[in-house]
Amino acid sequence: MAFTFIAIVGGVLFLFCFFSALLRWNEVRYMKKNKGLPPGTMGWPLFGETTEFLKQGPNFMKNQRARYGSFFKSHILGCPTIVSMDAELNRYILMNESKGLVPGYPKSMLDILGKCNIAAVHGSTHKYLRGALLSIISPTMIKDQLLPKIDHFMRSHLSNWDNQVINIQHKTKEMAFLSSLRQIAGKESSRISDSIMPEFFNLVLGTLSLPIHLPGTNYSRGFQARKAIVSIVSEVIEERRKSQEIHKDMLGGLMGNDDESRHKLSDEEIIDLVITVMYSGYETVSATSMMAVKYLQDHPKALEELREEHLNIRQRKKPDEPIDFNDLKSMRFTRAVIFETSRLATIVNGVLRKTTQDMELNGYLIPKGWKIYVYTREINYDHFLYPDPLKFNPWRWLDKSLETKNHCLIFGGGTRLCPGKDLGIAEISTFLHYLVTRYRWEAAGDDKLVKFPRVSAPNGLHIRVSSY
Repeated sequence: MAFTFIAIVGGVLFLFCFFSALLRWNEVRYMKKNKGLPPGTMGWPLFGETTEFLKQGPNFMKNQRARYGSFFKSHILGCPTIVSMDAELNRYILMNESKGLVPGYPKSMLDILGKCNIAAVHGSTHKYLRGALLSIISPTMIKDQLLPKIDHFMRSHLSNWDNQVINIQHKTKEMAFLSSLRQIAGKESSRISDSIMPEFFNLVLGTLSLPIHLPGTNYSRGFQARKAIVSIVSEVIEERRKSQEIHKDMLGGLMGNDDESRHKLSDEEIIDLVITVMYSGYETVSATSMMAVKYLQDHPKALEELREEHLNIRQRKKPDEPIDFNDLKSMRFTRAVIFETSRLATIVNGVLRKTTQDMELNGYLIPKGWKIYVYTREINYDHFLYPDPLKFNPWRWLDKSLETKNHCLIFGGGTRLCPGKDLGIAEISTFLHYLVTRYRWEAAGDDKLVKFPRVSAPNGLHIRVSSY
């Protein structure tokens, strides 16, 4: 009995010493190879601190910041990484792509979204693809083509909610995906939506996963989902070329409805841009819409002011008249609600860059090929930048100058400012317009919210809806 106890204790001590030595060896290995790195820890060989990062999320970052300051090293999502939480430094990193700070998204995201995804490319290729994307989501396109489609879709999507318990998370996810698909593929969207939707949801899950290509992993499912989506979109492109019919939708714009189009794209570029539009719009629009409903529900004064803004718009219109671009521009408080929701919920935690050469940042030498995680979550909660930062206060954004402050990176910054920002705001604004002018709602259950790595309600977010 005593021998067994001693053996167990000895085994535990051996494992403790072995793993401690392994961690220390990994730290020393990086220190020997790279002089002048910022403070921090590198975790385990190969896996680094990814598990702790994904499990603890914001708490992991807070703990590391408390120990090492706002600029520290780590090893997350398969790469040695520098984490920056300094507002001024983050701005510098985002504004200086030409100095060797290019996009550095995880392998899982690049594999699944495609190598022609605008988040993956840089230099002249990025400029060219961004130009092609902006040509189909410009303010003029929103005004003339996209907003009428969005309005028509939202009217239908928000019909018959009266006297029902609605899972608003499910509805906003469905809304963001189907509205985006309608804008991309026009009349063909209804034919392909049932086959593409489940594949798309698998694709989304795969983009934030360890790139382990084993059956059953999120990465593997996401990679297979991409193949299925590529096949579906390729088929639509081929059918359109055969019919030679002109389509006034995003896909038609990317294919070049007219021979004078200055953006001549390959099929691979077209498909990757389609996936980019679906992915980026889905993530931000669905989560922001869901959290806006939650915050407005919890803050009656804000809901009252928002509803008054939209009722004033409806009073100027006939009962079935759609909202137009001028209405959209008049929604000052709605825009403030969207910005405050994005800040408080932190829909986007940060952006990744990669060094293309050895460089000095913040007094430290960062090796070529390292990732830099511009982590904006904690900046959103800095009480020096946002007084009373944990309070939902959309009125703070009525001062439009706040949107242009150096620390405001809600929609990115520099040449990587989100190209779909105006389109996303238009979609969420139209959703809120028909929600608050048609319905009242209250919580239906005590649903739990998770805000990392994605904003979600694991068991749904349920509301009880009644007519206004």
